[in-house]
Amino acid sequence: MELYFIRHGQSVNNAGWSDPEYKEHPDPYLTEIGIAQAEHLAKYLKAKQHITNDKVWNIQNQYGFGFTHIYTSLMERAVATAAPTVRALGTVPFTAWVDIHEEGGMYAREETDNFTGLSGKPRSFFEKSFSELNLPDGYDESGWWNRPFEAEEERQLRADRVLAELIARHGDRDGQPEQRIAFVSHGGFFVRLISAMLKLPWRQGAHDKKSWFLLNNCSISRFDIRKDEILVAYLNRTEHLPAHLVSG
Repeated sequence: MELYFIRHGQSVNNAGWSDPEYKEHPDPYLTEIGIAQAEHLAKYLKAKQHITNDKVWNIQNQYGFGFTHIYTSLMERAVATAAPTVRALGTVPFTAWVDIHEEGGMYAREETDNFTGLSGKPRSFFEKSFSELNLPDGYDESGWWNRPFEAEEERQLRADRVLAELIARHGDRDGQPEQRIAFVSHGGFFVRLISAMLKLPWRQGAHDKKSWFLLNNCSISRFDIRKDEILVAYLNRTEHLPAHLVSG
């Protein structure tokens, strides 16, 4: 199995980080830059979807990507990033995976009720705006979150579960065609997932420094997950974006 982790495009929260007056949105939407990033990503992946040579090791995707499944969190910025690629590719299944959401889940950001759990978008929002998206059974107008703020101790356990489920769904099996999976997700969850894959202690670096895997908006990272190993092929590639659309 090949896993491609794609971070969402620039959101209004990303763009507002440097503004001390900015009020964070609990479910931020894409900026104009984020929309343009998603469109460039879709154009690039459409041009490289077909595998042109299956006889050689395609480790840098020089011979294409060949996605078989695309998953997204149910946060608006992730779905809006994935949708242009799904529409460009045409036939690749596009499915919501609730547990690949960003750390904390859906919660209020205002000082008066900070960290209060929220509902998340209702089912009708995605049915109207992203009809290609396969939604979970039982997901209705009450929203997809409806829980308290996700505590610190829950986060790595969630990433561990996602990795186990990913392997159960798409791991190598005799006679099964190779699975090429895209996760359109979030920077904080990426660090949790790579910590799960490599059994890394959370944010602990050498000499008492804190570690972090930086991802740019709409970057692509690749992991090859085999029966006996996990191979980190590349991280945070952005060459599909023009320089003025590379953002953090």
